[in-house]
Amino acid sequence: MPLNEHLQRALAGADLGQAYEAAKVEEHLYKWWESAGYFKPTEANGKDPFVIAIPPPNVTGVLHTGHGLTNTIEDILTRWHRMLGQPTLWVPGTDHAGIATQNVVEKQLAKLGKTRHDLGREDFLDAVWEWKGRSHSTITSQIRRLGSSVDWQRERFTLDEGLSQAVVVAFKRLYDDGLIYRGTRLVNWCPRCLSAISDLEVVYRDEQEQGNLWHIRYKVASDLNDTEWRISEGDQSITIATTRPETLLADVAVAVHPDDERYADLVGKFVVLPALGRQIPIIADTYVEREFGTGALKITPGHDPNDYIVGQRHSLPILNMLNLDATINAEGGSYAGLDRFEARKRLVADLSETGNLVETKPHLMKIGRCERCDTIVEPLISTQWFVKTQPLAEPAIAAVREGRTKIVPERFNKIYFHWMENIQDWCISRQLWWGHRIPVWYGPDNQMFVELNAADAMAAATAHYGQVVDLRQDEDVLDTWFSSGLWPFSILGWPDVENPDFKQFYPNTLLETGYDILFFWVARMMMLGLYLTGKEPFEWVYLHGLVRDEHGRKMSKSLGNQVDPLDLIDQYGTDALRFTFATSSTPGQDFALQPTRLDSARSFANKIWNATRFVISKLGDLPRTAASKISAESLNAEAYTVADRWILSRFNRLAGDVERLMNSFNLGEAGRQIQTFFWDEFADWYIETAKIQIDTGDEQQQLRTRQTLYSVLEGTLRLLHPFMPFVSEAAWQKLNNSEQTTPSPAALIIAEYPLIDAAMLNEQAERDWELVQNIIRGVRNVRTETGVEAVKWIEALIAGGSASAMLNQQTAIISRLARIAPDKLIISESLGERPEQATTLVISPAEVVLPLAGMVDLAAERERLNKELERVEADVERRRRKLSNENFVAKAKPEVVQKEREALAAQELAATTLRERLASF
Repeated sequence: MPLNEHLQRALAGADLGQAYEAAKVEEHLYKWWESAGYFKPTEANGKDPFVIAIPPPNVTGVLHTGHGLTNTIEDILTRWHRMLGQPTLWVPGTDHAGIATQNVVEKQLAKLGKTRHDLGREDFLDAVWEWKGRSHSTITSQIRRLGSSVDWQRERFTLDEGLSQAVVVAFKRLYDDGLIYRGTRLVNWCPRCLSAISDLEVVYRDEQEQGNLWHIRYKVASDLNDTEWRISEGDQSITIATTRPETLLADVAVAVHPDDERYADLVGKFVVLPALGRQIPIIADTYVEREFGTGALKITPGHDPNDYIVGQRHSLPILNMLNLDATINAEGGSYAGLDRFEARKRLVADLSETGNLVETKPHLMKIGRCERCDTIVEPLISTQWFVKTQPLAEPAIAAVREGRTKIVPERFNKIYFHWMENIQDWCISRQLWWGHRIPVWYGPDNQMFVELNAADAMAAATAHYGQVVDLRQDEDVLDTWFSSGLWPFSILGWPDVENPDFKQFYPNTLLETGYDILFFWVARMMMLGLYLTGKEPFEWVYLHGLVRDEHGRKMSKSLGNQVDPLDLIDQYGTDALRFTFATSSTPGQDFALQPTRLDSARSFANKIWNATRFVISKLGDLPRTAASKISAESLNAEAYTVADRWILSRFNRLAGDVERLMNSFNLGEAGRQIQTFFWDEFADWYIETAKIQIDTGDEQQQLRTRQTLYSVLEGTLRLLHPFMPFVSEAAWQKLNNSEQTTPSPAALIIAEYPLIDAAMLNEQAERDWELVQNIIRGVRNVRTETGVEAVKWIEALIAGGSASAMLNQQTAIISRLARIAPDKLIISESLGERPEQATTLVISPAEVVLPLAGMVDLAAERERLNKELERVEADVERRRRKLSNENFVAKAKPEVVQKEREALAAQELAATTLRERLASF
């Protein structure tokens, strides 16, 4: 059968005569998989579908290592379930990322000396769409290079027509049900973006920032008409501590703790606000921490979220002293028009001059900044659109509490419940142009019409007014997280519940994402999914940790330690990067991306390639078909060796362990166990043994050895494929494409995943082979310790006891792998007379005797051991004296003392070993 063009190119680049070169293989294999339709879900077959939606990356630039980890984990799970025979759908897509993308384009305009307002809304949106096209092309190319087997024909973008329709339907349904309202509340405000932003878009630097704590005296009013705020001798006052003195221009109260005796007589009185002369009350509230600062707080509900809550409890007025660009408004009196930080400087100077400023103390603190432009965010009272979240949160809490949606790792349940049980109403409007425009139209008298489109709004307005009127649509757009919250079902055709994809593939099986957006994204999908579809959007939530640099630091622009995953792919290959991601991570835990692990993973890819080359060279004319694979029936019926039965048993035990680990989302350990089996057991032991069996065995044993090599390598490549798809597919194709046969199925990506065959487990074979391994290892260790040349053949006597018959069958293997001369290897049930000068190894139930005379120059070795013992004993004595020195033990760092103790113990053990060695001469 002629090969697909892309597959031909991949196999041409995969030269078995050379080291594996990922760059010559990966692109061609991916194009082949995609063009062959392997990424599409199969028809319904009675098995539950496996459905996962990619967390849509923002169209703001390029992917980072976090995206690399996400794509790796999701592709491992997708390929695994596909190979298990389930209809498998992984939907790709991108997010319009309102404020982030708009900010990128605005920065580009700024370089040209322009703003979005210079272009106007329509032309600006055209510019953003152009940027989106370029960024989207880059992102999809990166996803392909990561090997992600997504169904590209179902790719979605959050501003697609269908998804946009889902957004307006969701908005209208929530509004009609009284769960969306327009109101005035405290929001996060970015003065540069001129928009409200979500809590997620408020970021904090890794290290606390240096600020100040200003202690300011507020004069207690002498009567209700007192407006003099300057402190005179004899005036009673209360001192507050604040990190933002300019906000006192909007103070409405001073609060103290109700149990604080220092201020008990002041509660209910008034103070005169510095700089403005306005009276505000002194109130008591348990929110106040008596130990912080002076124990008295200024209350500014219009500019602090905690003060806002206090203000609500005490029915305090809300004042706003900022314009939208963070300049002071008319509430600021003589400071009006100043930038907030300039106003701070002048106000502090004025208060210092009047004596109201008591002191200024340095103070480290976390300062919230806009994620996109790094501007310091201001809490600001603003009229916005909000979602009532409590009615939505309650079913979402119950879904997790009752186990209908399960979070991995489970410890994040507590965090989820805490957030959801303390949830605040969600501000969903943004003062941007890029995004889903809010589907609300206003009539001449500001009557609101919430409809699906402009035509419906006009019809509703005409019915309301009795005539055609001019309508204007709300200028704001929706928070990106609103459309993202619909992602699991909007990508499948909702609100059309008869859409075949929605009917077959919703709910999703799994959501996989970072733990850092558990609340911001996962919670919103849970709330909206349950409310709008009546079903939990997914059965499982898998949370991965953050990728840190090799020193354990968070990757960031400021540290200059961000890594482009494509650079790592160019250097190490995709499989090495994926395998490193997979085996370095565990659910919910951060990990450091270590170059040494990337090197090791690249070496593993080469090991797979080299092992495949060797096996192919030994298969001869063995048909590369299912008929050549060993079954439990053929294993029991024919004379397979202990080594054959051992490796087949170990392979099946591995398959069972991998299934268990994958089902529990312990992907890293599954990958590590496959690597350990392939490298340590198959390559290092069975392949070496197979060489001997083929060299020394009769025709039937050679055939059985070839069958074992083929069965185990082919099966292990299947096990490995979800983790390292490119090298496993290339090796599998090389293994199965021969002059006699072509693969069936045509590709490893759609081959059946190995499951344990309990009938092939053989504990006796595993015990027997472990004994053989231990004998070989023991002899090798003695050779190394005594300095025997690698090429030298030695003599050995083995008393096998109950295992002697089995060991006699392994004579050729023990001889070759331990370099024991065949004519000087004696294996019997028990030993007769022992050589006087010999080393004895007890490896139950066997005993191995190695005559030293045949291995080393006894006199020279005795002299060498004596000199080494003298050196070690001198070192032991020196360390004992050091540790008996009380000054050293008392003054040295504990870790230094402990290191010295450990070194002493190691040298004492070395001395004991040397004495035992000398005693054997």
